[in-house]
Amino acid sequence: MRPFTPIPLLRVLVPLMALALAPNQGWAQSGVLQQPAKTLPDTPPKPPSAAPRAPVQQVAPHAAPTSPVVKPPVVKPFGEVHAQKPPAGPAGHKPATPEPPVPPALQVPAPPVLAAPTEAPAAGIAKPTDDKPAGLDEPPIPRFASIRSDKVNLRIGPGVRYRIDWVYTRPDLPVEILRKIDVWYLVRDPDGVQGWVSTVTLSGRRNVIVQGADAPLRDEPKETGSVLATLKPGVIGRLQSCEKTSDWCKIQIPGHKGYLKRSQFWGLLPDEIYPK
Repeated sequence: MRPFTPIPLLRVLVPLMALALAPNQGWAQSGVLQQPAKTLPDTPPKPPSAAPRAPVQQVAPHAAPTSPVVKPPVVKPFGEVHAQKPPAGPAGHKPATPEPPVPPALQVPAPPVLAAPTEAPAAGIAKPTDDKPAGLDEPPIPRFASIRSDKVNLRIGPGVRYRIDWVYTRPDLPVEILRKIDVWYLVRDPDGVQGWVSTVTLSGRRNVIVQGADAPLRDEPKETGSVLATLKPGVIGRLQSCEKTSDWCKIQIPGHKGYLKRSQFWGLLPDEIYPK
């Protein structure tokens, strides 16, 4: 009789014990217990980061070149500025040193006054005329003129015996003629200072001076005209023409000719037409 061998029984019990210890696990076809499969996450994995790249430069479409905006030039007054309200006296003219009084013993008697001859001049001899500055042919007073040179004495009376009050140092400065006595004119400058000057120190040239604020010189007599230059207060220009029905006058400055409004300069009578 063959002895009893427990090996077949172990082959049956071992799988049954494994099944009791792990009831939820599956079996392989071979009967060996396998590990559960790993579950995949819900979100997909991130791809590996690539190497940093430089941004691609965007090329703008070809555009036509634009011309730069050219600003009009700014014209400043040449020489001393004729101030509107100076604190210690108008600029452009300097107070002169008072003349010392002449002792009575050294006073020179005035020359005698000679009457004009009553006879007619000889035939063929022209009658002498007064020596008048160019352009000052006795038009009505008041009128405008200009300082002729860079040193003109403004006296307190009509004659060399009167004290010098100011010395004008700016040629072409416009002045207004208010009165005449012999060869002396009572004038008023843009600052309102009045005094007497000789006729030979004035010119009939019509100039104007910018006052108040910056004045745009325009190419047309209207507000929409292009600005040729910006004139600072104190700039002197030559008067070209002024029409009666227009608020604009044509002015010439070095390098430019254009139009200014009457309210922007001094040197013109109200409603004056130039030239007449």
